[in-house]
Amino acid sequence: MDTLQAILLGIVQGITEFLPVSSSGHLQIAKELLGVELENNITFDVTLHAATVLSTFVVMRTEIARLTRGVFSRSYTPEQAYVLKIVLSMIPAGIVGIAFGDRLEELFGTLWFVGAMLLVTAALLAFAYYAHPRQKSDISYRDALIIGIAQAAATLPGLSRSGSTIATGLLLGDAKPATARFSFLMVIPVILGKMLLDILSGDMAALAVPAPALIGGFVAAFVVGALACKFMIRIVERGRLIWFAIYCAVLGSVCITSYLF
Repeated sequence: MDTLQAILLGIVQGITEFLPVSSSGHLQIAKELLGVELENNITFDVTLHAATVLSTFVVMRTEIARLTRGVFSRSYTPEQAYVLKIVLSMIPAGIVGIAFGDRLEELFGTLWFVGAMLLVTAALLAFAYYAHPRQKSDISYRDALIIGIAQAAATLPGLSRSGSTIATGLLLGDAKPATARFSFLMVIPVILGKMLLDILSGDMAALAVPAPALIGGFVAAFVVGALACKFMIRIVERGRLIWFAIYCAVLGSVCITSYLF
């Protein structure tokens, strides 16, 4: 992998980690186009995830600081309840990742499956766009668990994590700003957990990437990820998810067609 390939993959990761279009699916497509064996390169994978986590911290630093202060309060606070909801939402993804992670990784190389899951993502976004449930100002513990199940399902390649969690929250009637922020905050511990498992696997040295490529990929993913995170929060608040549904439907159809023909 050269530096230009790493930067391009970093840009893809930064954009698609936050937009509801599936980062895993787009990285698989980018890997096919660039001829890069991304799924076997643990070092580069961890680097990209570290960059997107850092971009989330930067964009949502005020919210994270408020939650951190509230967690250490001696009395029970709304911030402590919010963090408990995030912890609750992590459980399904943790179970799926530990129990089925190896099997799910095998599906990343199947272009037709990525296309099929992109079509599912498109359907979820379309349902969320046209549904108008009664909106609630706060995300309940029940909703947090259901959104967490949606996040666990998005472990499948091509099924967008942000698209699944945001669409699920909106279908449950949670307010748009609250849903967007919860979706981006809940993924931080999940990505950190995935990074830790990758590091503990002992395969960090596998298919080592040159330092300039790692740095280029990290910077590209961080800068683009920060911009995409801000952009996505505004998009959700304005309720314009239908354009992403159309995009996922077209791309999914192209993936399936190219695989078959």
